[in-house]
Amino acid sequence: MEKIKLLLRGFVTVFIFSAILFLCAGRLNYLQGWIFLAVNILTTWMNYFEIRHNGELINERSKPGEGTKSWDKIILGLSAMMYVSTIILAGFDAGRFHPTLEINWYICITGILMIVTGQIIFLAARSQNRFFSSVVRIQKERGHVVCDAGLYKLIRHPGYLGMAISLMGLPLLTSSFWSVIPTALAIILLLIRTSLEDKTLQNELDGYVEYTLKTRYRLIPYIW
Repeated sequence: MEKIKLLLRGFVTVFIFSAILFLCAGRLNYLQGWIFLAVNILTTWMNYFEIRHNGELINERSKPGEGTKSWDKIILGLSAMMYVSTIILAGFDAGRFHPTLEINWYICITGILMIVTGQIIFLAARSQNRFFSSVVRIQKERGHVVCDAGLYKLIRHPGYLGMAISLMGLPLLTSSFWSVIPTALAIILLLIRTSLEDKTLQNELDGYVEYTLKTRYRLIPYIW
């Protein structure tokens, strides 16, 4: 039952965001809007098929236990606002104010590839870490331990790297210059969340400090 709820929730979210995009564009013949809808339907299916057999992780991501950091709730709220702002600006910019703007397929396809690639990285990270929660918390009741396999051998937060790549692809897909602004702010929030989560894990999760000595980089290999 939780699997069906997860899938339905994903599709409802996709259609709400797509409706906002078309509403702001003021027209249905906004091609990038239909591409946005199709790409998000694809990534929703990808998310479902990757997690459908992991009931424990579905429950954790749907209904996280106690201990969520207060600062994480704030960052998640602001991040959601930035994502919606990106969609709104894209709709008004490329859809309503520049309706005759010819689509640059090279840019659009690059955006699609970035979104899908980012999702693949995100899903790979989630499949390799059974403690991959939707919030920042130490999952003591689940026997939380450090994940150091797969992508986690390269960087400490591969899921966030995937999210950042997907976010950068959205302005390219929608052909909207102005939507770059909230996207940049969303990525800054993601970097802040990565830093705060990393500090939390170092302070509260046994073995994480030793893990940081083996896997030096948080998000970007050889940079940060």
